[in-house]
Amino acid sequence: MEKDWVCVLHTEQGYQAEIAREILENDEIECVIMNEHDSSFPSVGEVEVWVHQDFQAKASEILKDLIL
Repeated sequence: MEKDWVCVLHTEQGYQAEIAREILENDEIECVIMNEHDSSFPSVGEVEVWVHQDFQAKASEILKDLIL
C-alpha cells in the first residue's frame, strides 16, 4: 500500500468492507479496499479498508459503531 495509508478495518467478508467503504465515502473520506483472499481458496484471507493517515482517527470513529 502507498506510504502514509493505514488499515482501519480487517474482515473476512467482502460485503462488510464495501459497507465500510460506502460509509467512509459518504463522509468524504477516500478509501481503498485491499482483497487479501487467496486466489486458490477464496474463503481464506481477509479484506482490508485503508485510508490516508490524516483521516485515520475520523475513519476509526465512524466505523466503530458499524456492526460487522
